[in-house]
Amino acid sequence: MVRPNSRSVFLLCVSWAFLLSHINCQQIPTVLWHGMGDTCCNPLSLGSIITLIQQKIPGIYVKSLRLGNNFEEDFLSGFFMNSNDQIANVCKQLAADPKLQNGYNAVGFSQGGQFWRAVAQRCPTPPMYNLISIGGQQQGVYGFPRCPGDNSTICDYVRKLLNLGAYESLVQAEYWQDPLQEQKYRKKCIFLPDINQENTKNATYKTNLMKIKNLVLVKFLRDTMVDPKDSEWFGFYKEGQSKETFTLFESKLYTEDWLGLKEMNNTGRLHFLTSDTDHLQFSEEWFIQNIINVYLK
Repeated sequence: MVRPNSRSVFLLCVSWAFLLSHINCQQIPTVLWHGMGDTCCNPLSLGSIITLIQQKIPGIYVKSLRLGNNFEEDFLSGFFMNSNDQIANVCKQLAADPKLQNGYNAVGFSQGGQFWRAVAQRCPTPPMYNLISIGGQQQGVYGFPRCPGDNSTICDYVRKLLNLGAYESLVQAEYWQDPLQEQKYRKKCIFLPDINQENTKNATYKTNLMKIKNLVLVKFLRDTMVDPKDSEWFGFYKEGQSKETFTLFESKLYTEDWLGLKEMNNTGRLHFLTSDTDHLQFSEEWFIQNIINVYLK
């Protein structure tokens, strides 16, 4: 029997150590999706997030999604581009980027949060590792941003105006959920009822979402943009009124496990974070401590 000499053993150990260290140094890329009223690379918003991530994780590849040929088109797409078309566009972008083929972490801000979930459910390739929804309206919205409250006459009036056209063909609301017209919402809304499995149950959606390692939901406790803010944790108004809310754990989506969230929670993969601020008004320290250090490194 041939015995390896000490030099060959040493070289083998060095080779393995180098290989393992090289593998460990390969950072998982991060892909960002901005919210409505923003763009991919605004230096005052996502541009600063890109810089912060790159500073804390040297060498990481960070991609910030842009829908359109320029920043103006990207800005307008957040307001006017059909949600399903946005999801399809992003799926193509991800598939075409060679740096993402081994997987990525997804961070979505505001509506980018629920849009990322649609990507996870519809486009599992390339693989998504962690999905981080920062203020994403997972159950939609039923309110006008910055409205001073349910008891305000103007808020109720604005809601009534929006309800008149929200589910008509010329408007096609995509995540406006009217608790006073739940049947109409489920029938006419073209996006949210689908990804939330409220009509036809798509087994592939559940299978694909459960492939991710962690689903992180961030709720802003003083949110004046998202109504109700409970939507950021999959809560919403109880059917037939707009005062009392239910939690994720009280919903059929959870109890009947339409998306696998119950199983993910039972295995420690569903996480609920808070920021005691208004919508998306978190500090760099909060983002570093709660997001970068825990889910992106």
